[in-house]
Amino acid sequence: MSLMNLSRQTRRPKGFTLIEVMVVVAIIGILASVAYPAYNDYIVRGSLADANSGLATMRAQMERHYQDNRTYNTVGAFTTPCSAAEAGRTFGRFVVSCDGTPDAAGYVLQAVGTGTVSGFTFKVNQADVKSTTSVPPGKGYYTCATKWLMKKGEAC
Repeated sequence: MSLMNLSRQTRRPKGFTLIEVMVVVAIIGILASVAYPAYNDYIVRGSLADANSGLATMRAQMERHYQDNRTYNTVGAFTTPCSAAEAGRTFGRFVVSCDGTPDAAGYVLQAVGTGTVSGFTFKVNQADVKSTTSVPPGKGYYTCATKWLMKKGEAC
């Protein structure tokens, strides 16, 4: 046997076959189809916490205003946190503002979602009654008059 024939016989092919590449692409596709919806739910759930913290912050400011002035609306130089200058504060992907004008005895705050959480609206009033008033259709979230629903499929 010559040296040239010996090198041809022991040489192995390099690279991947088309079948191997197609199997890897199929596996990646299956994993991505399972992981992507779970990732989106994770992002939405994390963003819903912004509504919770935003409403809690604004509610604390409204209660502080009430403690100082014994009213929720503007008194003299002391403007309510629901005034035009304070209304519409952004907390993450939620805009928190007053739903209407506060009166001497009460108010309603609302957090309206934007971007990936558009369609979500949460509310709270002076008695700390929380409600989920609007959710995007077909996403697995529900409305509730007595609490904030922060998880997909959570019941009222």
